[in-house]
Amino acid sequence: MGKRDDLIAQYADDLRSKCGMTPDMDLLTKVTIGCGPAIYNADASTVAATQSDELETVKNNFLIKKLGLSDGPQLMDAINAVLDTYGRSERNKYRAVVYYMLTKHFGKESVYS
Repeated sequence: MGKRDDLIAQYADDLRSKCGMTPDMDLLTKVTIGCGPAIYNADASTVAATQSDELETVKNNFLIKKLGLSDGPQLMDAINAVLDTYGRSERNKYRAVVYYMLTKHFGKESVYS
């Protein structure tokens, strides 16, 4: 197994153990690949949930640009709901896991098909 496969397995474990979800491995793999080289960078691979500019980046670059959603308060509500599910006290909130949950939340799996 390569490094990406190891990371995907780790993300799937987070979804199961920390978020109480059974991951769709095909979608999780596609979301992880969509994150590009950021998954290999310790800083870029996680979402800093306490930094409002980081959450704005998730909203603008992922929800609006990638998923094609319209801007509005529902986007930040969804980000906060996902972070609550992941666990705000969780030190490492992996970007691929957050993006996966947001994709599921908005029913935008078709973006990755």
